[in-house]
Amino acid sequence: MSEVYNSTYFVTGGGTGGHIYPALAVADSLAETSKVYYVGNKRNMEFELASKKGYKFLHVSVSGMPRGLNPKFFVWGIKLVKAILRSIRYIKKYKPDAVFATGGYVSAPMIFACIITKTPYMMHDCDAMPGLVTRKLCKRAKYVSLAFEKAKKYIPNKHAVVTGNPIREEFATLSKTAARANMGLNNKLTLCIMGGSQGAKSINNTTIELLKEFSQELNLQVIFQTGKKNYEDVIERVRQIYPAFEQDKNLIIKPYFMDMISVLKSSDIVVSRAGSLSLSEICASETAPILIPFPYAAANHQRINAKYLLEMGACIYIEDKELDPNRLREAVVELLENPIKMNYLKQNTSHLAKFDATERIVELLKNL
Repeated sequence: MSEVYNSTYFVTGGGTGGHIYPALAVADSLAETSKVYYVGNKRNMEFELASKKGYKFLHVSVSGMPRGLNPKFFVWGIKLVKAILRSIRYIKKYKPDAVFATGGYVSAPMIFACIITKTPYMMHDCDAMPGLVTRKLCKRAKYVSLAFEKAKKYIPNKHAVVTGNPIREEFATLSKTAARANMGLNNKLTLCIMGGSQGAKSINNTTIELLKEFSQELNLQVIFQTGKKNYEDVIERVRQIYPAFEQDKNLIIKPYFMDMISVLKSSDIVVSRAGSLSLSEICASETAPILIPFPYAAANHQRINAKYLLEMGACIYIEDKELDPNRLREAVVELLENPIKMNYLKQNTSHLAKFDATERIVELLKNL
């Protein structure tokens, strides 16, 4: 017998993990009692991730807005209108009680469709500087949930609430010891170095020079995520500098980790970019972060995110242009030689973690 649900929700957001994973965390919670459809672009990673979880996927063909008035802009505009019309058809067919959108260009057609059909919607923004779609389309949202207090000043909606980013439940429940067992690691100091799923060349290039030193001289376990595009190049260069790296039990080098919960919960120190979701998960893992924001991020949001953590005494901050092997070595050694500072950063990141974000957002959604 098929399940009977009292309510139906659309969840939309995509293009990057920062939009997708918060949307999925909310979808998973809603799905316990409600019918949930995921709206996104099937050519993006949200299709694979949402489909794996068993959500019915509603495709909208949409891409980021080109800059400047040129032929590409007008083609984009026509596609946007088609995506809005398709979103309206989805609303009429499945009749959602409400829509939850995590911002970004993927969610824009569905939000426009909500405005046209007067379907209640709620928005969430992950960054200290909210994205363009959130800033422009949040006025008619019933609620806007935010990851950062300082984002409120950019949101023209009196129902803006600071909840933190929705994160997966396992961040609250998985212990460091169990996480290390999942990774096949020993129970000792662990350093994670990552630049997101696509990698970060400046972080990769610097890390390659230091891997042997971190592992052999400092005796750290090192988890190194290179990014899918950069993996082969990184491995080739590591092999030149440190030919025996494959026999080094202190090293794990992969293009991408599907189980980022175990990766982060295993770690004591994390070297990372400053995307908002990464920061939320780093904080939820009680680690000491060394943040190197991507200098070309839209609206400079990674620098703003990282500097917020710096103000809170929750990270070491390095500008991308200042990054080299000496500077990264200095930052890592500073924490190893000063356990009081490492624990201070860990405590402060832990205080910034908001484990009830998903619960609070779902409660607001159900109030709609």
